[in-house]
Order: sequence, then C-alpha cells, then structure tokens
Amino acid sequence: GGTFTDVYAEVPTDGSVEDPSPRVLKLLSEDPANYADAPREGIRRVLEEATGVPHPRDQLLDASRVEWIRMGTTVATNALLEREGSRFALVVTRGFRDVLEIGNQARPDIFDIKVRKLANLYQEVIECNERVRVLQCGGCAG
Repeated sequence: GGTFTDVYAEVPTDGSVEDPSPRVLKLLSEDPANYADAPREGIRRVLEEATGVPHPRDQLLDASRVEWIRMGTTVATNALLEREGSRFALVVTRGFRDVLEIGNQARPDIFDIKVRKLANLYQEVIECNERVRVLQCGGCAG
C-alpha cells in the first residue's frame, strides 16, 4: 500500500474537448482487482473523460489521440528508500565517479567526528564521455 502512479494530462484546447482543463489522477500502482497496469489505466481514464467515449479496460487503447506521455510512480522511490529492488549502475560524466560518495556536508550532527554513511545503492559506476549535439535550433542563437 501507499505506492501510487500520478498522472497529469493536458487535453486539446482547440474546441474538440468540452473541458480543456488539465487532468490530474492518482492511482494505486498495483490494484489487480480493478486494473492490470496503472499507467495504462490512467491513460484510459483520461481518454474516456476527455472524449466522453467509453474505453473498456479489456480492449486496446487508441493512442492516436495521445501526443505525449509523462508519468511518475513512487515504486522506484520506495525501492530506493527501502534499499530493495533490482541491482543498477550509476552512469555519470567522466571524472565524476565519486560525486555521490563525496556528497556534501548535510548530516544530522555536523560536528560528529565519526560520520556513518550508508552503503551506495548502485552496484557499479559507469563513466561516459559527454557529447552535446544541437538537434534543433528552435529559439537558440546561432
């Protein structure tokens, strides 16, 4: 319990939708009695509410009316806080391998001589060379 999927949806403002205000939903990330997949259920509910057309849970969604999707879940956050879940690597810019290990001076007692640090959550660090490319020059000078 306590793990949710948050959905924020903007709908067309071109008059094709009666109420063009943004939609915000919070669903249990796992609720097998009501739906198999929370992100899909969120999209289904937004489409149904915005279009007024029923979208049955057991049928594929017509994604042609979806321009983009952004979602967040607390599943990953909870896994990190509880130190559970799959093993993973930290990918950083070359030269910043120890940035999380160094951290900052934020700790419960700033003058404590024996600083107790938790073990790193990641299993290994992968350093990569950055390559910045301008793919589109919309609004940039140059």
